Amino acid sequence: MAEHLNRENFKSTIEKLDVAVVDFWAEWCGPCNLLSPILEEFEQKTEGRLKLFKVNVDKDPIIASEYGVESIPTLLTFKGGIPTNSFTGLASKQAIEEYISSAIK
Repeated sequence: MAEHLNRENFKSTIEKLDVAVVDFWAEWCGPCNLLSPILEEFEQKTEGRLKLFKVNVDKDPIIASEYGVESIPTLLTFKGGIPTNSFTGLASKQAIEEYISSAIK
């Protein structure tokens, strides 16, 4: 299950990891709620190669602003604490899995 991050722990957590995917979302966002189970299922399939995190943009809008997140859901991939690419919106399960697979290579 994805760990929720906030301003206090975001950078220190992300910087420790080789690769992380952060899901920027909100409780009221229908597409975000449809995306969550897809992400959690894929995280389990990767058997530890992927670490998934969530940031609630309503509770922590500064983090979203710092990384240019303007629409949700947005997935940001970080390598060594640096954002490397992003995926915005809801797409097919296959498209989401392909994005994440390429991100964790």
